Amino acid sequence: MKILMKQKAEIERRSGEIHMLTVFSRLVKLVSATLVLLTFQAKAQVVTLDSLLAVIDRQNPMLQEYDYKVRALDAYAEGAKSWMAPMVGVGPYWYPYPGKTVMSEAEKGMFMINLEQDIPNPAKLKAKRNYYASKAKVEQQARAVQYNALRSEAKTFYYKWLVAEKKHSVLKENERIIELMLKLARIRYPYNQGSLGNIYKVEGRLHEVQNMMLMTAADKQESSYRLKSLMNLNPTDSMMVDTTTSVHFDPNEIAYDTASLRERRSDVKQINQSIEVMRLNQQFQRVQAKPDFKIRLEHMDPRGQGMPNQFSAMAMVTIPIAPWSSKMYKSEVRGMQYDIEAMRKERESVLIESRGMLAGMATQLSSMQKQLANYHTKIIPALRKNYETLILAYEENREQLPIVIDGWEALNMTQMEYLNKLESYYNMIISYEKALEK
Repeated sequence: MKILMKQKAEIERRSGEIHMLTVFSRLVKLVSATLVLLTFQAKAQVVTLDSLLAVIDRQNPMLQEYDYKVRALDAYAEGAKSWMAPMVGVGPYWYPYPGKTVMSEAEKGMFMINLEQDIPNPAKLKAKRNYYASKAKVEQQARAVQYNALRSEAKTFYYKWLVAEKKHSVLKENERIIELMLKLARIRYPYNQGSLGNIYKVEGRLHEVQNMMLMTAADKQESSYRLKSLMNLNPTDSMMVDTTTSVHFDPNEIAYDTASLRERRSDVKQINQSIEVMRLNQQFQRVQAKPDFKIRLEHMDPRGQGMPNQFSAMAMVTIPIAPWSSKMYKSEVRGMQYDIEAMRKERESVLIESRGMLAGMATQLSSMQKQLANYHTKIIPALRKNYETLILAYEENREQLPIVIDGWEALNMTQMEYLNKLESYYNMIISYEKALEK
């Protein structure tokens, strides 16, 4: 009896150990699976369009280049009001040449110390500083122009990736449909309910779909690399676009007038700022008519006995209004005025061209919206019902396989045509938003 009880206790102990090991093993598997899932999610991070554009704005080297240019011009502007360094000179003054006879103590010469300082006109310094400070604002607008171009490029590849995902879903469904037709054809062939040619035809269509899936995967990969390049990320990093992204266009939101465009477009702002730079440069040239100043102090220590120490103090002023010197800055002012008028005409032409282009694109986008709506609500549903009717008849042995393949091809081609038009529609929106700085 005791032996039986010991055996029973031993069995219960071993069962408990086995249970604990099983629980521990399951826990390890759960933790491992969780870590793998978290790692996968970390690698395949979903990136929204707004966050992607924010990273480009912060990390793209082309934009950082403009940031450093702005800082450089700001640094130049800080030193624009500096004076020239003072000049100190020492040396003999009125010394006789060696071997010459000195008739008096005064002819022995002197040792002189000289100090000179240029004092620029304050109006010139202020005009120079304003000129350099305004150049930094031109670079800021140039950065905005570059960012607008990069933003449009990023949107192009982002939307291309979105369309590729939609194409992949359609092709995956088409692959399933073709495999179903191929399976039915192979089942019916031994019973003389189908031909071997039909089987080969379906196999060919299956390989065509698989080729299109490879092309779509290549498009997604290209978009991934291009976007990571714009974001200045490692090419090996994994990312995924937000497939829930929706793209909308409403042409009634924007009034196409030059006043609103002037406030929105960074290239027009850059022209405005360039005009301001030229105007400030004009002002800088005009103040060249104001005089500059200079002071010079000299101290002489004579060598002769009984000769007193002497000094000299001079204050000097330039006369820039002299005819032979005023011609230079006057011609500069006149030439800059012509440059300003040329830039104003350039601004006017850009605004007029943009207004016409935006109006034309809005009309085309409205037409494309209607076409896409017809595809989505009328054409594709009708062709899908046609295919479903044919495949049902084929399953009931009331229709031939080539007819079913023709119905499927019509549906497939229309779906791909719709997605291609959708991509063109997205690209048109990108061009529209680029012209509108939106």
